[in-house]
Amino acid sequence: MTASTAPGWLADAVLYQIYPQSYADSDGDGIGDLRGIAARLDHLAWLGVTALWLNPCFASPMRDAGYDVSDYLTIAPRYGTNEDLAALVGQARERGIRVLLDLVPGHTSDLHPWFLAAADDPDDHRYIWTDGAADEADGALPSGFVASPGSRPGGYLPNFFDSQPGLNFGYARQNPDEPWRQPVDAEGPRANRAALREIMTHWLGYGVAGFRVDMASSLVKDDPGFVETGKLWTGLRAWLDAEHPGAVLLAEWGDPAVAVPAGFDADFFLQFGGEGWGLPYRSLFQTAPGTGTVDEEHEPGPCYFAAEGEGSAATFLAAYERTVKAIGEPGHAILPTANHDFARLHCGPRTAEQLPAVFAFQLTFPTVPAIYYGDEIGMRYLPEIPEKEGSVLGPRYNRAGSRTPMQWDRTENAGFSAAAPDRIYLPVDPADDRPDVATQRADETSLLNLVRDLIALRRENAADLGPAGSLEILNDGYPLAYVRGGRFLVVVNPSDRRVDLRHDRPEFAAATLVRGAGVELGESAVAVRPFGFGVFRM
Repeated sequence: MTASTAPGWLADAVLYQIYPQSYADSDGDGIGDLRGIAARLDHLAWLGVTALWLNPCFASPMRDAGYDVSDYLTIAPRYGTNEDLAALVGQARERGIRVLLDLVPGHTSDLHPWFLAAADDPDDHRYIWTDGAADEADGALPSGFVASPGSRPGGYLPNFFDSQPGLNFGYARQNPDEPWRQPVDAEGPRANRAALREIMTHWLGYGVAGFRVDMASSLVKDDPGFVETGKLWTGLRAWLDAEHPGAVLLAEWGDPAVAVPAGFDADFFLQFGGEGWGLPYRSLFQTAPGTGTVDEEHEPGPCYFAAEGEGSAATFLAAYERTVKAIGEPGHAILPTANHDFARLHCGPRTAEQLPAVFAFQLTFPTVPAIYYGDEIGMRYLPEIPEKEGSVLGPRYNRAGSRTPMQWDRTENAGFSAAAPDRIYLPVDPADDRPDVATQRADETSLLNLVRDLIALRRENAADLGPAGSLEILNDGYPLAYVRGGRFLVVVNPSDRRVDLRHDRPEFAAATLVRGAGVELGESAVAVRPFGFGVFRM
């Protein structure tokens, strides 16, 4: 496997994720839509965002909020039309913003025409089927399979919910006792790879810049070391480079050191997975159990950005170093504030007072930053939100708490929609002190203005603060301190106590504060107040 060559703009990008049903409602039906997003593009341009990633907006019965696609080539009516997407792409381009769509390649809805046909045709191999009525000795279906809803005997293998039948990209290893394990070059897997090319070509024709790929590592089953999965994606990468040069592929893999060599331009440090996968992200931002954690069984211990000050940045920094060595380009690793599947930064015991230090770190570290909508104003994860479109994954985990409507102003429904409150997609944060864009834009000391200033600083000094700039770690405890590009000193203290760091760098005392509060530079020590942070120009 060889790494792809990402377009130059990606390394210096500031990504912004939009959950379309919760961002802005243009027609008063209580659900966000593409025209609503277009009407708010000036906010994103003002903030400094350079690329948008939209969660799935294709036709769907919405049993998993759009991650159950019934038509890959048509925008879901509740979001608008294909023409609305084209208009959004054009208006974003006028503001220097690219648009990426969310591609769901591993499964469809059980209402997709492909699946409805396969459920009645034993010769159709687009999905993973066991056609025997009694594959097991007791007549039951093999573990994990769901009974066929049609005339076809046997059952199918879902990827996630039962309503999401897994598309067949083959198995890396065959077993004569399990005849559903087709090789990766069988007819069904070949048809599905061709379909991915058709889908990407369709939307690239509308001017989108590329795709974020859902569950990118899951396509080929039983694939030790992701060898066949890597071949699949590097093959698609080569096709994209030849037919659609410049198109971007971002992976939902969770391990950039593996995903980028497998053909992706970038991958996210994410929260999910066991040992070695989600730990780097969770070691930074994990919060109390039950506040939006996909995997609570493999915890890294105290997280670094917690008031108790008992964590360490070492786990994340080690993973980052491993990633750089594996891919040779630190900009190919993306560090998100959160996403639609796990808790926001402002959740559990973490307070608004702690968020500035988080952004000072995220926007000066040599990863590509991705901001989940609303995190720029400190929107809260709301634990007591009703289940919506498959949001509940367990007794202690409801993703809806991270999917509430964007808070634009102090008007009813926080400016998200003109609909009656009982028709809103999800309830708006009911707190009297909930943050909103309009209030924070008017306050020079707000989190929103800090995020904007840090983005501007990063973009104006891309050679130093972007992925290509050098990184010198001075301390991985409290405070976290590092030098970027040999010119910028960054100091953050996420703890609720004063910390001091001794140094032998006389140039620090003469450094100029660019943005921050609570940090004092001395000739031989740095003193940082609780939740203090500072970015200094040397």
